[in-house]
Amino acid sequence: MTVMRHCNDCQRQTGSPYSLFVAVNQDELHVEGDTLSTFVTVGEDTGERRERKFCSTCGSPIVSVLAEAPGIAFIKAGTLDDRSRLKPEMEVWSDSAQPWLESTEERGVFPRGLPN
Repeated sequence: MTVMRHCNDCQRQTGSPYSLFVAVNQDELHVEGDTLSTFVTVGEDTGERRERKFCSTCGSPIVSVLAEAPGIAFIKAGTLDDRSRLKPEMEVWSDSAQPWLESTEERGVFPRGLPN
């Protein structure tokens, strides 16, 4: 699943109006190399723990693990080699979206977090 996340935390962390993620089973994700570091934050909107994993050499964000989504890892789409085929399937935290950014009915739009 490919998700646009508009929460304030993602806007600050990415320096952009949203973060684009590809959700995968956490057990099936394997990141190689020895430069992966983790920065832990607490979500402003949820109060839940976030593990933001990044490359300690270049600073690129790689993946996020959210306490409210156990078993799922959210790969930062910009880190993938071929991003051309990615098409967002849903938008979450749309209440925090920038007013000039238009949503489309083509994908699911949720005012707050991930649907249950």
